[in-house]
Amino acid sequence: MAIRVGVIGVGRLGGFHAEKYAALESADLVGVYDPDPERAAEVAGRLGTRAFATAAELLAEVEAVSIVAPTQEHHRLGMQALAAGVHTLVEKPITATIDEARELVATARAAGLKLQVGHIERFNPALLAVEGYELAPLFVESHRLAPFSPRGADVAVVLDLMIHDIDLILTLIKSPVTHIQASGVAVVSGSADIANARVEFENGAVANVTASRISAKRMRKMRLFQRDAYLSLDFADGTAEVFRLAADGEATGAVPSLPLGQIERGSRQRTILYEQPPVEAERDALKHELTLFLRAVEQNTEPVVTGEDGLRALEVADRIVKLIEAQTIRFDEG
Repeated sequence: MAIRVGVIGVGRLGGFHAEKYAALESADLVGVYDPDPERAAEVAGRLGTRAFATAAELLAEVEAVSIVAPTQEHHRLGMQALAAGVHTLVEKPITATIDEARELVATARAAGLKLQVGHIERFNPALLAVEGYELAPLFVESHRLAPFSPRGADVAVVLDLMIHDIDLILTLIKSPVTHIQASGVAVVSGSADIANARVEFENGAVANVTASRISAKRMRKMRLFQRDAYLSLDFADGTAEVFRLAADGEATGAVPSLPLGQIERGSRQRTILYEQPPVEAERDALKHELTLFLRAVEQNTEPVVTGEDGLRALEVADRIVKLIEAQTIRFDEG
């Protein structure tokens, strides 16, 4: 039976949430709510659903909801949804502050409700393509660059863009963070528009993370370096490349491999292989994200990106923001 769902906040991204729900067999899009009633009516009319006058009225009619509102509203609306007994997907970052995130996570756990955070890159085909590999990166380098847009500029670039990569890195490197260095520059907004952070982990791994919203070109790439392998993930194209050393006596695997040559390691030679793992998963990351959210609700399983995951990403992002704020240079200050 389809799960009754709604969307709170149907701006650009929220409109996409509503469209995907309307197309999913596992969802019954009961309606939408937005502070702009004309926008809500337009989306509802286009999708053949109902525009609600208040968030409370919508929450009274649904089992699950996407909250796609400004970050400052995530805590208030999330708490309202959980109080109404509604499973909740809240867009990233989970909340504006760590205390708010902790309360939201604790409330969801106590109520036995699903709380998923919209870190959509977890569902990107580039990442899903390398799920069959044993990932244990010791060095990660990521670049997430975009041209300036007023949308999202109400928060630092760390919370707007970098937090995507922070969540991925914390997922890939399963070790506590021990040290962070960060710097940033405010160029066109009141907070850092370009930022870089070096994150060190207890197991010796290091991540070098760069995010910018004043780039001439878009880039969403991550490179993973680990023993015997180098992986390159392009989140914009949804593709992955793998360069690795073949194991002794390795037979041809499921992924076609192109030998690039050999390298001596001690008294033996190892073959270097190049692979482009096929993307067999759903290429529409948002559709995949919402499908798995509804599956977690239906089957009473943990969401792919839990509230705790969102909290951890926010804690690291908050440390980076504070380090940058302590020494941020404004471009117009010369």
